[in-house]
Amino acid sequence: MAIPTSRTNETGTISIDIDRCIGCGLCVTVCKDFGLMMDEGKAKQSPFPLFGCIACGHCMAVCPEGAIVIHGRTLSPEHLFPLPKAADIADYDGVLNLYHHRRSIREFTEQEVSQELIDKILAAAQTAPMGLPPSDVYVTVISGKEKVRSFSEDFVSHLSSMKWLFSNPILWMMRPFLGKENYDLFKNFINPALDAYIDFMKKGENIVTYDAPLMLYFYGSPYCDPVDPIVAATYAMTAAESLGLGTCMLGSIHPLIQNGKKAKQFREKYQIKSTSKEGIVLIVGYPAVKYQKGIRRTFASVDYVK
Repeated sequence: MAIPTSRTNETGTISIDIDRCIGCGLCVTVCKDFGLMMDEGKAKQSPFPLFGCIACGHCMAVCPEGAIVIHGRTLSPEHLFPLPKAADIADYDGVLNLYHHRRSIREFTEQEVSQELIDKILAAAQTAPMGLPPSDVYVTVISGKEKVRSFSEDFVSHLSSMKWLFSNPILWMMRPFLGKENYDLFKNFINPALDAYIDFMKKGENIVTYDAPLMLYFYGSPYCDPVDPIVAATYAMTAAESLGLGTCMLGSIHPLIQNGKKAKQFREKYQIKSTSKEGIVLIVGYPAVKYQKGIRRTFASVDYVK
């Protein structure tokens, strides 16, 4: 019984070299599909896996003798690589300093982001954890200030055609179905934001993507765990920051290109493969301003359960 994704509907194939197996049992420990067991001091496949091999690769990566090989679900032994040495891994202070340095940047220089840096950002984002392998996250890359601006202009044109859906009379009619929180959000944030997008673009000012030189749109397939695109985008954001670039997450574009015929036409124009439960845009570029201080943030609540 395979768990389907947009990329595969088969289980992985587990091969065990009994001669190389030393019976350490590590593969059995890390397989949460219960697909492996010990038998007479050797690892073997269990007849009662939970789902069938999902090709997470844990058993293959943990085996000290290379006795286990997984094929299928886009995975093969060629995807293994040596782990970095401990001395090469960023420590907590280094990671925290990077997070402290990050600001949401909406002012960019004219300098473009090179393909080399785009490749590095995507390579880092591909290491993000996911609900189920293989990753069902798609990334639309729009590189170049003019292309990003054209996307924004088309997006504003799309908004203009559907603005009536968010008019105050329609919102008032939908209030019983939206609930208080969503109604307040639409009335006090989304509606003013849509008006501003349209009005500013008429004046030639792009406050959708701020004329960033690079835009990355992370979204998922219908099979995708909803949080996967957000996690991958966060990894991309962190990688871009480490490369000296400025970034900003934009959540307003994704929900407005999901439903309706015109939204479908918009997605098709920009080679966006499907609708998605969740998605987010990351704009990237060289900061045109330099911040002197950080701002300490807090959660709404941190509760320790007793």
